[in-house]
This record gives sequence, C-alpha cells and structure tokens, in this order.
Amino acid sequence: MDTTCDICRHTTATGRYLCDACEYRAGAWLAGLPAQAVLLGHLLAPVVGPARRGGSGRAHSPLPVDLRALDLLGAGHAVPLEDPHGDQTGGVPVAALLTGWAHYIAHDLLPDVFIDEQGVLRRVGAASACPRTGASIAGWATWLVRYLPHAVTRPYAAELYEQLHDVVDRIERITHTRPGRRHRQAPCPDCTAFALVEQETELHINCDACGHRLTPDEYTAHRDQVMPALARTALLMLARRETAA
Repeated sequence: MDTTCDICRHTTATGRYLCDACEYRAGAWLAGLPAQAVLLGHLLAPVVGPARRGGSGRAHSPLPVDLRALDLLGAGHAVPLEDPHGDQTGGVPVAALLTGWAHYIAHDLLPDVFIDEQGVLRRVGAASACPRTGASIAGWATWLVRYLPHAVTRPYAAELYEQLHDVVDRIERITHTRPGRRHRQAPCPDCTAFALVEQETELHINCDACGHRLTPDEYTAHRDQVMPALARTALLMLARRETAA
C-alpha cells in the first residue's frame, strides 16, 4: 500500500490515506465550524439602516440577507445537484455536508450485511450516525471529529478533506476570518529563510518559503541551537556600526 498522504504527499503510516498533519487540519476545520455557523447566522439578520435620498439607480430594493450565508446554512443535498444548464450557484450547505459524511462513515463502520458464525449472509438495517448532542452543525461536527481517525484509513479520506476545505474556504470568504498566524524567530533549517510560521489549524510549524515543516519540539531544539549564535552575530554587527559612526 502507498505510504504517502493523498493530499500533501508527505510520508504517512501504512494503512492511512492522510498524514497526521492533514488529519489535524481537517479536525481543526470541523472543530471550528460551530463558531463559524454563529457568524454566518448574524448575516441572516435583515439589513436595516436610515433612509437615504438619491441612489445609484437601483430598480429594486437590495436583498435583506446575505444569500451566500443562507446557502451555507440552509437545507440541501449532501452532494452537488446535476447542473446541465450551468445556472446553479452556491454549493452544498454545511449541515447537509456533515450529515451526509457522518452517515456514510457510519455505514462504512457497520455495513448493512454480514456473515454470521454459521457462514450465513445476514442483512441488518442500514447504519446511521446519531450525534450525542443533537442533529446540529455542532453535533455533526463533533461526531465527525470523533470518527476522523477511522476516516483517514479509508480510500475516501481525501474526498472528505477536500470537501471540508471547500466549505471552510467558502465560509471564510464571507466571514472574513482566517486562522491566526505567528512568525517564529529562528530561520528555516532547510532554506535558511526567516519564514517559519505557526498557524492555529496546523500540527507543524511550516516554512512559507520552501514548505519545510517542524514539530513544535523540533522547532524548539532548532531555535535553541541557532539563535544564540545569530544573536551574537547581530550584536557584533551593531557594535561595528556604532564604532564606524
């Protein structure tokens, strides 16, 4: 079996289709969806404001809500509808996407047919997911986080990742939220650029210049090794400038 991640092509353990970093990122997206849903909900409130004279020549009143938010929070199908005429917009709503994947994974865990101890093929009712905290975006997201370790061992793992990436990207373009980023002091050990960045949704500290990645412990060891020498060099250069001045 291939031991490279289907998303980033980094090495992964045997039996997994996503590496630890991509699994961590997908889990962070899922964990952040309930809060994002709250932000989207605020955009469904009717837009009101003082009456104004004049205008830009609009022939009709503007819509009172953001239709992109309505598309994400409304009802819908778990898969995109066929669009032979190319006149559909939007995408799969958040709740429909999460519900569809939860039931799909549940069926994968518990297929509706099995062979009993006597070798007889038996059929049971179709398996379905049941969130403990209710069938909401928060409930479905929590359920999927719990079963994500199973999903990354299945061939559909990359499809799940890509669909989550798509819906999170759609949400962030509306809510104008992005994961927090913090630049680290030490240079990249691979390309020496000062481009190492720690991001909330990332398992590793990544180099924006070359893509090299370090675990937090690896970064700490690297920083402790190189920063004292860099600090001494900076002090020497400062002293020489002051002397020259």
